[in-house]
Amino acid sequence: MPQTDAVIIGSGIAALSAAYQLQSSRKVTILTKSTKYESNSMLAQGGIAAAVDKYDSWQGHYDDTMTAGSHHNDAFAAELLVKQGAKEVLGLIKDGFQFDQDLHGNLLLGQEGAHRFSRILHAGGDATGKAVIHFLLSQLNENTEIIEDEMALDLIISDGICRGVFTRNAQGDLKQYFAGHTILATGGCGSLYKHTSNSQVTTGDGLAMAFRAGAVLTDMEFTQFHPTMLLVNGECVGLISEAVRGEGAFLQNESGIRFMEGIHAFGDLAPRDIVARTIFSQMKKGHRVFLNISSIPAFERRFPTISAMCKKHGVNLNEGLIPVAPGMHFLMGGIKTDIDGKTSVSRLYAVGEAACTGVHGANRLASNSLLEGLVFGSRLGMHILNSPQHAFGEPESVKTRTSRMQEIILPSKEEIKWLMTNFAAIERSEEGLFVAKCWFEKFLLPISFWDINVNNFTNKEYEKINMLTAGWLIVASALRRTESRGGHFRTDYPYKEDRLWLKKQILLSKYDTGLKNDSEVMEIEFT
Repeated sequence: MPQTDAVIIGSGIAALSAAYQLQSSRKVTILTKSTKYESNSMLAQGGIAAAVDKYDSWQGHYDDTMTAGSHHNDAFAAELLVKQGAKEVLGLIKDGFQFDQDLHGNLLLGQEGAHRFSRILHAGGDATGKAVIHFLLSQLNENTEIIEDEMALDLIISDGICRGVFTRNAQGDLKQYFAGHTILATGGCGSLYKHTSNSQVTTGDGLAMAFRAGAVLTDMEFTQFHPTMLLVNGECVGLISEAVRGEGAFLQNESGIRFMEGIHAFGDLAPRDIVARTIFSQMKKGHRVFLNISSIPAFERRFPTISAMCKKHGVNLNEGLIPVAPGMHFLMGGIKTDIDGKTSVSRLYAVGEAACTGVHGANRLASNSLLEGLVFGSRLGMHILNSPQHAFGEPESVKTRTSRMQEIILPSKEEIKWLMTNFAAIERSEEGLFVAKCWFEKFLLPISFWDINVNNFTNKEYEKINMLTAGWLIVASALRRTESRGGHFRTDYPYKEDRLWLKKQILLSKYDTGLKNDSEVMEIEFT
């Protein structure tokens, strides 16, 4: 049975930042269900927000973070992010990472939505995430092992302590990894929706595993839809970075009307939730929406990734208009953690988009996601280094539980995406959310979250179960929050209700959900 000091599930920026710290004196195993290059971090275009300019300040970055988050943010976590973020970015540069610079060697700092200052560092024009991931991978040493094409199925919980994880590889072999510390860095759940900027591997696996393990999740109703994804033949095929609007592009409909004027003081660079809802409103009225890029000089040099994507899909950039629509982009909620990544389950940690420290509030500020991965991944690694080393679980003493073998009917992924897109996306209502909640429970109730058995389901079935679980967590939370705030907009409660909801979090645990433990079980040794 493989044993390691720390097992990290996921291979994005948060996972690699934690591993980078841990590998100095601990053995680390990174597990990823696809390749090490398949993550949302790899797809990140815009850059990393940090107050590194001499005229900028952490206070300004903090204020923008809190305002964008509708002041639902955890103030201490937000302050830590922006203060430590600048240090992490400068540390990357010191270690040899190269952000884009002008001819005089000065950092090129971009402007993005809801920032009152140009503070976005970028690399490769619009390929920041890819550049950072490749750099961090190059920094790993012999103490870090990366295992690809192996899916984490369920956490090993014994006496209320997380001892490791059950996995299955591409050949169908079931494995157990025992670890002193288990870290979920699995990203969000964008693949629950028809239109998403996320990698297709982001099916809410970490969220669902943590829920089944008894961990507390929070803020699951806060889902961010990026305003501008490339729309081709009714399908969103890729992200158009907010940095494009930061360079001067603006939104218009097919009649040339700049519909963001008068909506918000920042116009086209308003917070993402506001821009996405305004575009959605235009589309409901039958309008087509475009990004007008005609004012941006040398567009293809500044945005090579976006330009290549547009050309691939037949968009003529010389016409100056890129067809766009909103798509699911980021989950502000997740597994509830403190600022060191600790969850409510002993020796289980979460970091990055899978975690919820409260740093983003109800709506994430642009380019704070890679920053979050750097800051909290590094902090988690240092926390574990400074913690006592735990003895590994004894393989022969760890049991798993199995329900009676029965045929479980699961929906298709397309059905799940249709339901979430129609009832739990940019706009929600009690009627639609209730329909979605009942639909999810029809499939989830026969599956006991107390005794799910790794032998009973294939990896693809596990993905569906994880999607059903994450979807249920979102709609259940959205039903409870009877107001609109940030990424959560209720048409039947269209306004903020600070008196009832300001700084109030909805917490979810399997012990308080109505999903009962009523199946017959038996304990078996894992073989």
